[in-house]
Amino acid sequence: MKTFFVTTLLFTSVLTIAAEDSKRAANTIVLDETGVKNLRIETVEVEEADFETTLFSLGRIQAIPGKIADLSSRIAGRIVDLRVAPGDTVKEGDEVVKIESRQPGDPPPTITLKAPISGLVTQVNQHPGAPIEPSNAVLEITDLTEVYAVARVPEHQAGQMKPGTRAHIKVAALPTEKFEGELLRFGTSADRQSGTIDAIFRLPNTGGQLRPEMRAEFSIVMSKRDNVVAVPRSALQGEGGNRFVYVKDFDLKNAFIKTPVTVGEINDRYVEIVSGLLPADEVVTRGAYSLSFAGASTVSLKEALDAAHGHEHAEDGSELTPEKRAEMDAKKNGGAHHDHEGHDHAEEASPFWKYTSGVLGLLLVISLLTRKSPPDDEHAQPKDTPTPKEVA
Repeated sequence: MKTFFVTTLLFTSVLTIAAEDSKRAANTIVLDETGVKNLRIETVEVEEADFETTLFSLGRIQAIPGKIADLSSRIAGRIVDLRVAPGDTVKEGDEVVKIESRQPGDPPPTITLKAPISGLVTQVNQHPGAPIEPSNAVLEITDLTEVYAVARVPEHQAGQMKPGTRAHIKVAALPTEKFEGELLRFGTSADRQSGTIDAIFRLPNTGGQLRPEMRAEFSIVMSKRDNVVAVPRSALQGEGGNRFVYVKDFDLKNAFIKTPVTVGEINDRYVEIVSGLLPADEVVTRGAYSLSFAGASTVSLKEALDAAHGHEHAEDGSELTPEKRAEMDAKKNGGAHHDHEGHDHAEEASPFWKYTSGVLGLLLVISLLTRKSPPDDEHAQPKDTPTPKEVA
C-alpha cells in the first residue's frame, strides 16, 4: 500500500510539472529589444494602497460670478482706441480703452479706461468709433485662476456627499490633464425630469487652461479602503470572466507572462485585484493591449532561458532531462524511423503525453518488482501424507 501511495504521488507530481511547463510556454511572450521599443512597453510595481470607490458624473466648467468684472465709461462718448480683444490676458490697471467725450473742446477731452481686475478678456461688446453710454459695458474681464466645476449628480447619491468631498475631474478639451476639485455646496434646486442636482466643486486653474462651459467628467470619491492590491486600469485586459494582465518575468529579460486575475471594484484610475497578483509583481501598463496581439514571440522561451541561465533547456522551457536530451538529439540527427504509423504519431505527441507514457512505464516496473513471489514449498506435499507405497 505504501509503495502504491508513493507511486501515485510521483505520478501526480510529474503530471503537474508537465502541465505547468506546457502552460508557461503557452502564456509567456518573449520580445527582443526592438519589440519592446516598438510596443512602448511600460510597467509598474504592484503594491497595496488606498482604494477609492467613486461615482461617475458629467458636468461643465463655470466661471465664479464674484470674479467677473464689466468695464464701462462714466461719461457718454465714443471709442477712439480699443487695445484688447477676446482671449487677451490683462493685469489690473492696464489701459485698455480710450473714450472721446461728447463735451465741447478742440480737440474734445478724452479719458482712458483701465482694467479693474487681472484676468482674461471674455467679452468685447463695442468696437472703435461706436458710441457708448455709461449704462453699457464696453468689455468683460474674468479672473480664471479658480473656477467652478458643476456636476449633475443623482439626488439619492447627493445625500452621501458632504462639503469637502473630493473629485477627480477630466476635461474633454484637455485629455492629458487631471484636476482635483473640492465640493463647496449643492445647487438651490433639483431637476425634476432628470432627478439630479448640481454639485459645485471649487477647482484651481493655475495654468489658466480651463474655460467656462467646457465639458467635464467627474469621479467623485464616495469612500476609501486601505491596503488594497490594485493596478492601473490600462493594465487590465480581457472581458467578463476572462480577465488577465501581463506580468514581467522575474528571471527572463523582456519576457511577459499572461496571468489570469480576479477583479473587484473598478474606479476611474485603478482596478482592485482580488487574486492572481502579489505585491512586487510588475504589470504592463502601456503596451498591454498590443501584447495581446503580439502572436508568436520574437524570441522563443527556450532561447531566452538558455541565455538567462547559461545552459540549454527543452523546447517548452522546462529543464533538460536526459530523456529530453536524447529526444532532442534524435530530432537533430533525423531520428530513427519505423515503417508503422504509430511511431510517427508518438514523435508528434505533446510533452504532456510523453510524461504520462513515461510514468505509466515506471509504474509497471515498480509493480513487477514489488509483487510478492509464492513460497518455494507451496506445492510440496505435507510430510504427514502417506505415499502410495505405504498405503499398499
